[in-house]
Amino acid sequence: MSVYENSSIIEKIKTLKKERNAVILTHNYQLAEVQQIADFVGDSLELSIKASKTQADVILFCGVKFMAETAYILSPEKTVLLPSLTSGCPMADMADYNSLSDLKEKYPDAVVVTYVNSSAEVKALSDICVTSSNALNIVRNIPEDKKIIFVPDQNLGAYIQKQTDRDMILWEGYCPVHMRITTEAIARKKEEFPEALVIVHPESQLDVIKLADSALSTGGMLKFAKDSSAEKIIVATEIGMIYRLQKENPDIQFIPASEQAVCPDMKMHRLEHVLDALKNNRNIITVPEPVREKAFIPIKRMIDAQ
Repeated sequence: MSVYENSSIIEKIKTLKKERNAVILTHNYQLAEVQQIADFVGDSLELSIKASKTQADVILFCGVKFMAETAYILSPEKTVLLPSLTSGCPMADMADYNSLSDLKEKYPDAVVVTYVNSSAEVKALSDICVTSSNALNIVRNIPEDKKIIFVPDQNLGAYIQKQTDRDMILWEGYCPVHMRITTEAIARKKEEFPEALVIVHPESQLDVIKLADSALSTGGMLKFAKDSSAEKIIVATEIGMIYRLQKENPDIQFIPASEQAVCPDMKMHRLEHVLDALKNNRNIITVPEPVREKAFIPIKRMIDAQ
């Protein structure tokens, strides 16, 4: 698409946003063109909080489906739109209602801690939700005599378990994108850029995290870069994060740990999809009320824990 075509679409989006009293929330992994038209760009926690506080009538969520569901769970009176309806999350799909119900029956006294990268139905079975930025603190505040079922990311769960030494049952889910970031990939980048610091997302495997200077959520990565005196930073997360890091820290060279760390679901949204959703009220995301009411509780507990 040409610059002229982009500019034309952007102007139409701005007009429709104003007419519909809409807000565009965009995840850090989205394409640069989509980040540029956002009212707010952030990680899962930031976007959840923003969704809960916005006064807009329409929330257009440039992320994946579970994020739009979370926005609706927090604000059912609003219209929530997802530009591309097929933008899902493989990790979220690895946890299902029936299997979690069976596990809860097996461990009835366990606390179910659920990563926000999960479906509304799974959240509805949970005691509290977490994001990568607050999971460690939330788990530390759970009574020590309680067993924890951590759903669905086994890598984030293993990282927290290592930090807290808690008794945890880890669901066998994972992020395919972060699984593509290997120790070999980190080693190659370190050999090429020996003076660079390494930051990784805790959805990565433990042996990858061990090679990092810091394990951080995407929001944490932005703060780390802002406060750092480093000239070069190797970034081990979805490659879309490089755009915002570079934009906000132009004096630092950001190096993707792996060119293979691309989430196709996060890359589905385009400007024309955003325009179409706003113009035609397309791809409305809702959650059945009985599920929404139950899922609201662990999400609200997460937000209140901040």
